[in-house]
Amino acid sequence: MKIYVTSVFVDDQQKALDFYTEVLGFTKKHDIPLGEARWLTVVSPEDPGGTELLLEPDGHPAVKPYKEALVADGIPAASFQVADVQTEYERLRGLGVTFTQEPMEAGPVTMAVFDDTCGNLIQIVTLAS
Repeated sequence: MKIYVTSVFVDDQQKALDFYTEVLGFTKKHDIPLGEARWLTVVSPEDPGGTELLLEPDGHPAVKPYKEALVADGIPAASFQVADVQTEYERLRGLGVTFTQEPMEAGPVTMAVFDDTCGNLIQIVTLAS
């Protein structure tokens, strides 16, 4: 068994697609109209056949309070591995990304957390070698 797709709830699918592709560097994999929403996934260009991230609309009544509670408590909705957190932090800050946690070491990882502009906090992490 392996993970095929996982979701991040977003308040605007197009805005999320723009951010996740143009800023974070993911590649659009699927964009299938489903009425008012889309089956919209992105993948890492480093692993185009790997796990897909579904940019899922947050229209369900339970989702907005859930997202707000996570953000209020500083809990990331997802975590992405990067080669070097400090380098990625500087690149993303240069693109105007707002970080809620600057890079810090926590045991065997270095991590930072940013706002994805779509209602979520996202963590980037580098594992110690």
